[in-house]
Amino acid sequence: MRASRDKATDESTSEPRNLIELMQAIDAIDTPSGRIRFDEVLDAIGRRAFGPLLLLAGFITMLPIVGDIPGVPTLMALFTLLVCGQLLLGRRTFWLPAWLRNRSLPSDKLHRGLKWMYRPAKWIDRLLHQRITVLTGRVGIRFTAAACLLIALSMPPMEFIPFTANLAGAALTLFGLSIMARDGVLAIIGFVITGLSLGVVLVNLL
Repeated sequence: MRASRDKATDESTSEPRNLIELMQAIDAIDTPSGRIRFDEVLDAIGRRAFGPLLLLAGFITMLPIVGDIPGVPTLMALFTLLVCGQLLLGRRTFWLPAWLRNRSLPSDKLHRGLKWMYRPAKWIDRLLHQRITVLTGRVGIRFTAAACLLIALSMPPMEFIPFTANLAGAALTLFGLSIMARDGVLAIIGFVITGLSLGVVLVNLL
């Protein structure tokens, strides 16, 4: 019964094609309990495509108010590790443990962060174009996944270094958008920000 319900959810969910559509899908989640479970967010955006899942991890980490909640960067790091690891192993669908899917965020903080991001998100979406698509093809995506693994491994200590987790979130967001829009320029910027964020962490740890 559970499998049938999950299949129906996957078939009825339309994957977001840009940042605004991702935000609208999250904003539309009805949560009378006052908290939004991660599983509900995955239901809203779809569970099968690497780009939207990577964009989700980055966006939540980058989101004002939400990304600074203790534990959120580490949670998104674990999510990123699982998704990128499975992609590099050649899986076409992504498995996530129940304890991760059942984690939740305060809905009021999430909606406030989304409201703040709508205007810059519209500006970002206007910049999306198909270009240098070799960086978003099969081989390029594997390089992206490897970079995201490095980001995820560095995110837990970022909780103790102001603003670095948001910087990592920006890199993951750019990588997710680059894959969805087949925009290699965003991938290049993502690699630059990855190097910058890892450099800041190393400087603060040494």
